[in-house]
Amino acid sequence: MYQYTRSDKLILFINKILLGGIVIIVLFPLIYVLLSSVLEPNVLVKKGFLISGSDWTLEGYKRIFEDGTIVKGFINSILYSVGFTLITVSVCIFAGYSLSAEGLVGRKFIMVFFLITMFFNGGLIPTYMVVKDLGMLNTIWAIILPNAINVWFIILARTYFKSIPNELKEAARIDGASEFKIFLNIVFPLSKPIIFVIALYAFIAQWNSYFDAMIYLEDRDLYPLQLVLRSILIQNEVQPGMIADQQAAAELQRISEMIKYSSIVLASLPLIIMYPFFQKYFEKGVMVGSLK
Repeated sequence: MYQYTRSDKLILFINKILLGGIVIIVLFPLIYVLLSSVLEPNVLVKKGFLISGSDWTLEGYKRIFEDGTIVKGFINSILYSVGFTLITVSVCIFAGYSLSAEGLVGRKFIMVFFLITMFFNGGLIPTYMVVKDLGMLNTIWAIILPNAINVWFIILARTYFKSIPNELKEAARIDGASEFKIFLNIVFPLSKPIIFVIALYAFIAQWNSYFDAMIYLEDRDLYPLQLVLRSILIQNEVQPGMIADQQAAAELQRISEMIKYSSIVLASLPLIIMYPFFQKYFEKGVMVGSLK
């Protein structure tokens, strides 16, 4: 059994202190938001954690589900994020696999061409004009398609596929397997880590995105959740259905605060639920890409 020296113990102790501090820094705002969503406003400020039973309330969540604006935005965000993830994963995986093939003619030129697009692009106005000319304005395709091809994801996939032993593919070719069959039966089952990594990155990026929707969408029924939250949190616009017009200013402020915190919790739920299931693939996929 390894015996720690005095200096080892000191370093481990310092590491524990630092990690504990980081955990507290990360968890405190999360706990604060969660508690604020189920407590009367300013209870935590006035009482701290000395909370009584009368302070708890689910009125913020009740108002959200009664109005339906945030629920509709939530459903739209799920639709956009899932569609974006499926398209991004499909395109990037096939592109990465093709670029990992040693026999692909012009492979280096294609990679340089892709890399240039990471640093230079047409800009916002030309992109808007392209989306407009393609007839995608005020449709879900304006949110899903323009950013579906991600060069960084293609590089990650290409790097991962190059780490798969070439002998496996050569043996399949000798047996008469086509390139597509090799990918489907040999490469694809071994590629779960990188597929889940790209899927998680793509889903999170689209879930947190609101700028494209703000530019390309006019119909409020198509707004994603993040754009609805932007109206509530930044512009302080609470939908009329959430708060009755006859309520006093103090009551309006009280309910607005609860709706804000409840909305934040609701927007964070999918990512919090997803990550534990993706974690083992995420760590493996990122490590392989970094080592290569």
